[in-house]
Amino acid sequence: MIGLCTDSNALLPPSLVAAFGVEVVPLTITVDDVDYLEGVDLDVDSFYAAYNADQWPQVHVAAPSAGQFAAAYDDLLARGCTEILSIHVCSKTSATVNAARLAARGLQVPVRVVDTGTAGFGVGCCVWQAAAAIAAGATLEQAAAVAEAVAPTIGNVFVIDQPDRDEDAGLDVCTWRPGAVDNVGHVEGLLDAVHWMASWTAHRGADLRVGVGHSSAASAGIAVALEASLSEVANVLEVVRFRIAPSVGAFSGPGVAGLFVFPTR
Repeated sequence: MIGLCTDSNALLPPSLVAAFGVEVVPLTITVDDVDYLEGVDLDVDSFYAAYNADQWPQVHVAAPSAGQFAAAYDDLLARGCTEILSIHVCSKTSATVNAARLAARGLQVPVRVVDTGTAGFGVGCCVWQAAAAIAAGATLEQAAAVAEAVAPTIGNVFVIDQPDRDEDAGLDVCTWRPGAVDNVGHVEGLLDAVHWMASWTAHRGADLRVGVGHSSAASAGIAVALEASLSEVANVLEVVRFRIAPSVGAFSGPGVAGLFVFPTR
């Protein structure tokens, strides 16, 4: 039996964690000199509550240790897993992959560590597709190849709706890639942004899986509207909702909503 492991930067929602039995290793988030384990003793809403218009908190993100990965792998083995697929955030931006590889050296079972080359829910997309492949009967190497092949096909778009935004100025629609954020469109308001992102998704290929996410409560309405709009897109097979957790929110801030999408064939 193949066990699945990822890190909390994947933003994997509880629905997918439960469906595929994924072990999620938390990153450490330091907020104003206080350390927390992401998703364990720091939830998303508590994190964004520290933000206000006058001052943002000082936030630092640290990779999990090899010991944390060793504990996660032991938990998978205790469940009866005989092989492990460990899928993680880009090694160019985080030491997470190195920690996973160190932990894997001490195990007597095969462990395949995948460096996705991406971050945030992009990693979650790789886990999602690999998990679906395992459920369909893929071997460890086949599932690892699926995870590696997904990353270049993933697209993402998002908007940032800050409280002090000039409504007359409209909104930029952006896309993220490792090391950069690019503007890909401009819309008059939030409703237009939802329609723009849904239309953009419809042109991403056949049989799409989509993750719709938001950061703080202020951007929840955009995500709800976006999910509803995507339900009318014929080539979208499945939509899940996720939250933009602290390891990503530390860089994007509050008010973000958008999506990640990839074709399943």
